[in-house]
Amino acid sequence: MRSMVKVGWLALLLAVGCAGRQDLETPDYEAIYDVPLEEMWPSVREYFTDANLPYREDRGSLVLETEWKQEFGGSKIAGYWHRYMVIGKRETPSRSKLWITRITKSVNKTLSQPGKEIDWGISRMVNRGDDPEVLSVEDTEDRLAFPVGENAFYMESGQGTRDLTMEWRVFRGIMPKLAKTQPVKTEQPVAKAAATFTECGQSILGLKKLAKAGGVMLLGELHGTQEVPRFIAQSVCQLVTSGMPVTVGLELPVENEDRITTFLQSQGGDVDWLKLMEAPFWRSPYPDGRGSEAVANMLEQLRHLRAQGLDVAVFVYDHPKLSGQQREDALTKTVLAQVKAKPERFHLVTSGNIHPRTAKGLPWDKQYQPMGYLLKDQVEDVTALDMAYDSGTAWICAANKQTSKLDCGVKEAKGKDNGDRFFMHTWSSANNDGYHGVFYVGHVTASEPAVLKGLGNPGAVSPPSGL
Repeated sequence: MRSMVKVGWLALLLAVGCAGRQDLETPDYEAIYDVPLEEMWPSVREYFTDANLPYREDRGSLVLETEWKQEFGGSKIAGYWHRYMVIGKRETPSRSKLWITRITKSVNKTLSQPGKEIDWGISRMVNRGDDPEVLSVEDTEDRLAFPVGENAFYMESGQGTRDLTMEWRVFRGIMPKLAKTQPVKTEQPVAKAAATFTECGQSILGLKKLAKAGGVMLLGELHGTQEVPRFIAQSVCQLVTSGMPVTVGLELPVENEDRITTFLQSQGGDVDWLKLMEAPFWRSPYPDGRGSEAVANMLEQLRHLRAQGLDVAVFVYDHPKLSGQQREDALTKTVLAQVKAKPERFHLVTSGNIHPRTAKGLPWDKQYQPMGYLLKDQVEDVTALDMAYDSGTAWICAANKQTSKLDCGVKEAKGKDNGDRFFMHTWSSANNDGYHGVFYVGHVTASEPAVLKGLGNPGAVSPPSGL
């Protein structure tokens, strides 16, 4: 890990943006407070109180643990809850830092991988042979100090992940107040920072490097998983809370544009769900995964972000009555119109993995021009990412050789294990298919058609017990 870097309070003033903004830029080194731990700790309490993150505290050891908070702030269908363990650490008698560990729980057990079961009780346990031992805060030091990825630390006990993003968010939130007590030798005004907080899940590695205002990111996905819609919603949440306006493009029939827009502007009640799900698209005789429960839940998550006043927009762009090159031309025209109309926004466009390719030709048609190929000549910043995933299942429609018809259902999906953390990664140059890199969603789990649960909210669930 990079050596500790001293961060002065004056430098912080240049880094803190608008009040309440959750800055997406996270350094890959620790935030160091130039104040003693005992002087800094009351501001930590105040931050979590103002952020509406209730906590319990061990005042003797300067450790606090927040209550569970649901991802996407109150949505009934998110299925993920998070809490934070905050540990005050002394660097020197006059300098201090925080270690913040994010603990995540999933209602659908998606996070419970074989060999990585997590104990969600109050005590922190690690298995050592047949005799689990209770760990003290000091016992976790070696595990917390082991770096993984861009800005994360993983504890092999499976208790959680160190969250540098949250550590810097707290730092930016409380240092302006602490700085007011220090001698000021400049007229530079102290930025006002609010602790307003939206839970967007663990930071997606690499997202901050690729998401740019005016840029277009094309995601080529495998339809019919729980993880891709979650990846999209989580990406949008992390971007809009950092102040970047985001428009999401979905490969759904253009005839559904008004219906989806109306839903996103609604209160998300029973009648609103019925109006959304009445569209014939959701009841296709060959449901290919685009009308899944996870996609419906993603729309609810985006609706909830909009309801919080965050700048999220959605459009649909598929032309299912067309085929071949005519369809690619129509897809391109629809997406391009959205990008040209709002060039200051970041456009995140998802589809099956042929349309985003920025290279000409397919194995069966060397002259074929995919949507990505057509867009790159008309938009300055286009990034195409192919989907990478660990093996699992997906709801897939595939040709049945015996009946010559499409067979839709839960099928095995073969992938490669690259861990359980969402990330984006680009290569030095595009590959032969015109992809610039990959987005990784971990182990994949099939998501069935939303209509199988009726015409209401398919993901309405009660919180798991013990939260």
